[in-house]
Amino acid sequence: MPIEEDPVRLSNRPEWTIHRTDDVQSLFPLADLLMAAAWADGHLDPRERDKAMETLCTLLGCEWNDLPPPLVVRVADFDPEAFDLATCAGAFAQMTPRERRRLVAMVREICDANGAFDLEEDRFVRAVVFALALTEEDLGDLVVRIAPGLDGPLKRAFDVLFAGTFLATAWPLLLGLALAVRATSRGPALFKQRRYGVGGAEIEVWKFRTMTVAEDGADVKQATANDARITPLGRFLRRTSLDELPQFINVLEGDMSVVGPRPHAVAHNRHYRTQILEYMLRHKVKPGITGWAQVNGWRGETDTLDKMVGRVEHDLEYMRRWSPWLDAKIVWLTVFGEKVRHNAR
Repeated sequence: MPIEEDPVRLSNRPEWTIHRTDDVQSLFPLADLLMAAAWADGHLDPRERDKAMETLCTLLGCEWNDLPPPLVVRVADFDPEAFDLATCAGAFAQMTPRERRRLVAMVREICDANGAFDLEEDRFVRAVVFALALTEEDLGDLVVRIAPGLDGPLKRAFDVLFAGTFLATAWPLLLGLALAVRATSRGPALFKQRRYGVGGAEIEVWKFRTMTVAEDGADVKQATANDARITPLGRFLRRTSLDELPQFINVLEGDMSVVGPRPHAVAHNRHYRTQILEYMLRHKVKPGITGWAQVNGWRGETDTLDKMVGRVEHDLEYMRRWSPWLDAKIVWLTVFGEKVRHNAR
């Protein structure tokens, strides 16, 4: 099973292919593992089952209706109660670390095929990692162990204290900005946009309106340079990040943190989760008003995949390295740093 390229980064390209074989039974362990991934959260989602079938077709280089009947029966008759991961992993003992890493990548694709992120599925991915005897160095960003305390009471206390103090002292500024938005363009001063929060649950975040539209549908177009939808005041608000200030309300409500991975529009999440394998790992923690990626210049339009990859890499680095001092540093750099202004639209 040769691998020609590093498969970690992009999950939608068939880097790992095998030739059609008369020994279909040799593929049974792979089919079992993919179906176990589809059942990882306790039920079988048709999209995850179909993704498993699609993956097998890709590996065999055949169309859906040409999949060998014994393999189709194996998938259809799969019993999650009878599945034993340790026994299954033994069938992959002769694979190289890179091949095993690709195997984990495929498992991750199955778990994510229904557009949702589930902690039970993440635990299953971790179990596969251990069963295949892969190290974190082998896997890179496929598995992220967040820093102790990142989801603990100390960070929550900081969030509540910081957000409460800010709203109590800065409400005249917020009121002034709201009146300015209303006075300079048609539409509401504030609007809500759906985002993914911790665990992949949808939340609604508050923002000052900076455009002539308030998009929140299935197709949300990112702001670009010289975007005609951005109002003159909106351009200033976006460049200075003042449009994000109402999200301190979300922090008090417990949906967000002051510091964390920036939440993206749901439409963008659904797109990038199919392009970047580790993308959904950002949702192991609450999203933030500002983050490590933003203060390092990874903000604004992601017109190339590499830009979003850079943002995700910094988000995962933050999750591993978190400390109260890192949060304080990020807040300081958000206000006084230079890189945070880069690429602002």
